[in-house]
Amino acid sequence: MAMIDFQTEPSRYRHWRIEPEGEIAYLIMDVDQAGGLNEGYELKLNSYDLGVDIELNDAIQRLRFEHPEVRAVVLKSGKDNVFCAGANIRMLGKATHGHKVNFCKFTNETRMSIEDASDNSKQTYICAINGNAAGGGYELALAADHIMLVDDRRSAVALPETPLLAVLPGTGGLTRVTDKRKVRRDRADVFCSIEEGIRGAKAVEWKLVDEIVPNSKWKETVAARAHEIAARSDRPADAKGIKLTPLARKFDGDRISYPNVDVEIERARGLVTITVRAPSQPVPASADAAQALGDTFWPLAVARELEDAILHLRANEAAIAVVLLRTEGDAKAVLAYDDFLEKTQSHWLMREIRHYLKRTLKRIDVTPKSFVALLEPGSCFAGTLAELAFAADRSLMLIGMREGDNRQPAAITLGAANFGPYPMGNGLTRLQTRFLGEPETLAAAEKKIGVPLEGEEAVELGLVTMGYEDFDWDDELRVMLEERASFSPDALTGMEANLRFAGPETMETRIFGRLTAWQNWIFQRPNAIGEQGALKLYGSGVSPTYARDRV
Repeated sequence: MAMIDFQTEPSRYRHWRIEPEGEIAYLIMDVDQAGGLNEGYELKLNSYDLGVDIELNDAIQRLRFEHPEVRAVVLKSGKDNVFCAGANIRMLGKATHGHKVNFCKFTNETRMSIEDASDNSKQTYICAINGNAAGGGYELALAADHIMLVDDRRSAVALPETPLLAVLPGTGGLTRVTDKRKVRRDRADVFCSIEEGIRGAKAVEWKLVDEIVPNSKWKETVAARAHEIAARSDRPADAKGIKLTPLARKFDGDRISYPNVDVEIERARGLVTITVRAPSQPVPASADAAQALGDTFWPLAVARELEDAILHLRANEAAIAVVLLRTEGDAKAVLAYDDFLEKTQSHWLMREIRHYLKRTLKRIDVTPKSFVALLEPGSCFAGTLAELAFAADRSLMLIGMREGDNRQPAAITLGAANFGPYPMGNGLTRLQTRFLGEPETLAAAEKKIGVPLEGEEAVELGLVTMGYEDFDWDDELRVMLEERASFSPDALTGMEANLRFAGPETMETRIFGRLTAWQNWIFQRPNAIGEQGALKLYGSGVSPTYARDRV
């Protein structure tokens, strides 16, 4: 399979259109049937694959950053009498297990970015369903705050994966139906067991949609509802957006370089090192001065580059087991930018950037690699960049200085950014999750904001896993990496996914934890992907043959 690139822009879109109309934007799904990411299937009936979702993710980002005047986004179909048939079944049937799982994960993150935009950017999404919204098509609608369905006796919403394909709705449908839309469990059971779905007044009664609209009044009612919802937003009507330009990314063998991030791959060891650099320029004088820098403004640039690196490793480097996280530069510079974002958070762009950083860090939380943060002389795990250490499965600190190295000893410096702006999917910060049940430890850490914490003090406060002197560092790191490489990758993925999300369960943790784990398992079962399985036989006219054992 060719390398999957997550970078795109509107002139390259094949499946989506963005049509801004003042405070409203129409995000139109009009999938090119011949535009599949891979060969061997056609994207009929607005069905989608990963390529369609890569464009959608890009469109959502651009609406947030390039269109501050847009207060409501209407998701709609560009095709008559069909909204979206969901994930393309031929694609799923041909895809490797790993591709299916990564596809579902990225699609989940994209749906959640819609909800994040509605909740935190006040750019509220409305879904206007004109036709059938089946499977992933209805899951896309479920990400919106308000769902409208045309009442024409044909259009319906459906989650038919279980009866048709022997799998589950893979991008949060089950969970959003019960947790978000508060559909009764017994009704949800019926709804998810029928192929034809539910339409009209019954869809409203069961809370599957918010309103139905006669076909004769469809266009004007959708527009009126969008303006009504837009009126509740605090987005600035007269602000000017910034352009998200192509990343300055360079591939050189097993090295990927960005202005602020480097990725070095060691295939023989199943290892990659990501190095994130602190800002080299002083903090701008004002939010407007920061906006004038566009997407070169350090917090935005580093969020985009780190996100692209993580997505690349997920999709294109499945055999890489361990990611070493390193930082370099001036910790004070990182904290200065954090303080700037805190002080200017009322500015629409600064708010967007903080939420982008949050979403990028969340991508690490759900990436199936072992993350190890290395705190060494010259590193700058401070504030926002300290979140990398807290996102890691383990963090190792070199105590003191290395022989022949005159750089300052490794330290970790906490900032206000570690105590609120970047919650995980469980609704807690990474430090709250780390010190679950230890409020006194969390309070002790908060008292150290701004203080560089070296060696034993960082270990004693619980901010790093282990600390080693220079004479032990190389051997201890080597032994740990060799041990990690000896474990089953499957077992490690399951272990890490469970341990990363301590604390309360939320809709998001249920989707990425419980639902994803079940779907991952079901995608490997013969009932779904065996020669007589439903995914293999769909559309052939032959009924699947199921093994009847409950496992």
